[in-house]
Amino acid sequence: MALLVTIIMSSEKRFSTIANNYPTFQDINPLALNPSRWMNSRRADDKAEGLWRLHDTLYDLTDFVKLHPGGADWIKFTRGTDITEAFEVHHIYPALPERLLEKYKVRKATEPRNYKFTFNDDGFFRTFRRKVAKKLKTVDRSPEKMSKIYIDGFLFVTFLAAILAMQWDSMALVILSSLCLNYTTISAHNFFHQKDNFRMYYFNLCFLSYRDWRIQHSISHHLYTNSLYDLEVTTFEPFLCWIPKASKNVVQRYVSWIYSPFIYSAIFILHYIQNLILCIVNRKNLLRLEHLIPFTLPLAMYILGGQNFTMVLKTWMSIIFIGSFFFGFIGLNAGHHNNHNVHEGDTLRQVSNMDWGIYCLDTVIDNSAISHSHLASLTHFGNHLMHHLIPTIDHGIISQFYTILFETMAEFEAEFEEYPWSVLIIGQFKQLAKNKPITEDPIVRKKLRIKEHGGRKMG
Repeated sequence: MALLVTIIMSSEKRFSTIANNYPTFQDINPLALNPSRWMNSRRADDKAEGLWRLHDTLYDLTDFVKLHPGGADWIKFTRGTDITEAFEVHHIYPALPERLLEKYKVRKATEPRNYKFTFNDDGFFRTFRRKVAKKLKTVDRSPEKMSKIYIDGFLFVTFLAAILAMQWDSMALVILSSLCLNYTTISAHNFFHQKDNFRMYYFNLCFLSYRDWRIQHSISHHLYTNSLYDLEVTTFEPFLCWIPKASKNVVQRYVSWIYSPFIYSAIFILHYIQNLILCIVNRKNLLRLEHLIPFTLPLAMYILGGQNFTMVLKTWMSIIFIGSFFFGFIGLNAGHHNNHNVHEGDTLRQVSNMDWGIYCLDTVIDNSAISHSHLASLTHFGNHLMHHLIPTIDHGIISQFYTILFETMAEFEAEFEEYPWSVLIIGQFKQLAKNKPITEDPIVRKKLRIKEHGGRKMG
């Protein structure tokens, strides 16, 4: 109990360095911070006046919610917020959406945007996006079918191994089911980034919610990586603190290396419990069919496994906790929470306009062991930078855009690194221990790392 109190006492209010003005968000408290609360804080801060803000213009998209080709969720979630980053990143072909927006235009915003990110026509991101749009018309689309075959296969093996584990009382099959549950979840993340489709529901099998993660992952983490706006950083505080700050105590810096595996194992179940409590407290709808998806696995185990309810519950929970460990271990060592990445408080590039795409280059490091395999990339968050830059494009085909990524990087004299998994894992622990922001320019740091540590410079 003393350890828990010591950790929680570190909760505090802070200000983001990627914002020009960030007045109210956020109280770092894992028991209260969640996607819904995060969106409410955005509504209070984003100066969108209850509408949708894109750059310096306000739009009323109320009548467009059901017409949105990507699905209604994206529009409903973002009401009352600044959607500039989300719009720019999620539309490879922006011309048609921009024309449609004219119909819903209300007026110019009266105050400047909170965020420092820019999307200039001659900047890195838009230059890259134009090249992607052109290339997308000629790419080989067949790997998209393999992405669907892979995830369907993992789902099938998850159920089959769980059922056979019941019949044969096999721990090896429990682990196999857990691993495939993890791979089903990670692969489903590829699909909830896209327009509505039935495979995005696979994400819910492990107790997570694709709706919540469209906010937590797509709208928060992808757009504001490693900042205080990134829920995949702040929801783990004060237990796992990757943001460097002087107030970190010894427990957070070093003992976290020991207890972090237990946090990995609890991600699935704690998310569901928190969601359930919030639904009851806020009187939200508990009757969505998607809320029943996690229970299809134990139901199949009970009907086809030939064991009693107690044995089903025990085996199912083993699958959930082990699968959660795999998910946490892979996800939290995938290339962000590393001492080589820029984090909140670190010095950003010394440029007058912070291009969003350039910021991605500084907050992502790729895993050299998996980036060249479709299956490994799909199941281990591979091709990470490319996925951040063009998240709506299937993992199966994003590798076909590296040539134009390298061309764009050369045009802007930008650099990007990839390292073996061992460097990413060790770097993640080093970042937990870090208590002082880095003051050197990211460009200087990258060049020194490539020279001293043998990191492979991509491009």
